[in-house]
Amino acid sequence: MRGPHLVYFADPMCSWCWGFSPVIEAIEREFGEDLPVRLVLGGLRPGHEVAMTAADRADIRQHWTHVHEASGQPFDFGFFERERFVYDTEPASRAVVAARRDGMANALAMLARIQRAFYAENRDVTARGELAALAAEQGMAPELFEARFEAPDVSEETWRDFAITQQAGVRGFPALIAGAGDGREYALVTSGFQPAARIVPALAAWRGALGQAG
Repeated sequence: MRGPHLVYFADPMCSWCWGFSPVIEAIEREFGEDLPVRLVLGGLRPGHEVAMTAADRADIRQHWTHVHEASGQPFDFGFFERERFVYDTEPASRAVVAARRDGMANALAMLARIQRAFYAENRDVTARGELAALAAEQGMAPELFEARFEAPDVSEETWRDFAITQQAGVRGFPALIAGAGDGREYALVTSGFQPAARIVPALAAWRGALGQAG
């Protein structure tokens, strides 16, 4: 991308990314088109086929508790009453990529909607029907979503995002990096959750420094 921009590595079924969702919204409110956000799907557990164990549930529940305490984001802990849930993050990621065909703003909105559905509404976002319903809420016609969701090129694009994340050396989510454009190096904004009160002023200072340098 040309000019100052951000690259956001996230997964729709990453609890810390759900905690970071208000931060992304705050960045969009503060900077708008002056600091566009490019979303790259991280691939937390794509293609996972094994149902969660009791130990998995305990570990994830602990993460959710920590995210709620740090961010204030709501969680529906009824999720842990499900039996034999397979925590596969690829379908939700592919749904976001399908929305991204209509622009990055649509992708970010779809990401946020899937996150809320999964974490705060206890909806199964590994199910195509649920994802189609969420896409419809975002204004995408059901037949268009179905066609995109099943399209080989959308699947390939999703897995390409996962590969980009690995090649970039990102090992945890959320991760946010800032680019000045024109081939200049990227700078790490955060690897892991930070509140908007820290992120937004840091970005404002970075953009101010870019202006002085220019």
